[in-house]
Amino acid sequence: MDSRNSQNYSPFRRQLYTVIFEADTPSGKLFDVVLLIAILASVIVVMMETVPGYEEHHHNMFVILEWIFTIFFSIEYLVRIYTVQSPKKYITSFYGVIDFVSILPTYLSLFIVGSQSLMIVRAVRLLRVFRIFKLGNFLVEGEMLMKALKQSRDKILVFTFFILVMVTIFGSVVYLVESTFEGGSPAFTSIPKSIYWAIVTITTVGYGDIAPATTLGQFISSIIMIMGYAVIAVPTGIVTNELSNYSKLKAGTKVTSQVCSLCLKDGHENDAVHCKFCGEHLHL
Repeated sequence: MDSRNSQNYSPFRRQLYTVIFEADTPSGKLFDVVLLIAILASVIVVMMETVPGYEEHHHNMFVILEWIFTIFFSIEYLVRIYTVQSPKKYITSFYGVIDFVSILPTYLSLFIVGSQSLMIVRAVRLLRVFRIFKLGNFLVEGEMLMKALKQSRDKILVFTFFILVMVTIFGSVVYLVESTFEGGSPAFTSIPKSIYWAIVTITTVGYGDIAPATTLGQFISSIIMIMGYAVIAVPTGIVTNELSNYSKLKAGTKVTSQVCSLCLKDGHENDAVHCKFCGEHLHL
């Protein structure tokens, strides 16, 4: 298996793979820096394009810059497909989909023409902001956070269900108090609207568009506001605990940025020869 894969990998293709997918080499670091700057610059162009004054005076410049970025990212996308062992896995992966979606709108603008569809093209072109998701490729801490969130998923789901039950109860109680007691707020016209108020209150957002007027309603509001601190603290504590456990585990094992060319997973040890996920030979 290893010899067959080695034959399929020409020196040029292997070098390209190292530059694009690895960050431990000088060439890999340089490519990451250039790609990072291009992503940030393209997102800034998208944002500036939505400013009426800038769009009116610099429309042609924005179009030229967008095509430069689109061609650059298109080449990068095609080269990534060429260098990996399984192009299908890359194309259907999260970052593969993001790469494709980020370059698609500019090409769609060539086929969707006509004054009546200009707003549609503009809306589709805003999908270019998806390029910012590619920044996750450069953040090891982001990977740690994602893994911590996955480990905390069940606990957070249970906690979220508990919060939904609580806001339903509190919303129903406050609706009963405000709609039946004399001097109650006329804003609590239904239980769903009261639940909306409870969610806004327990999350400490506090829009202020709805507020209880009775003494009992205000007392219940005070309880929900105090509970709001726990709503913020509990999930934070759960994720922080998982982050701590993951950091301790990773501290005991030195890992490299080596990415498997077959399954596209990283996190391998420095002396690893084969991928610990699929067994593929690592081209170090």
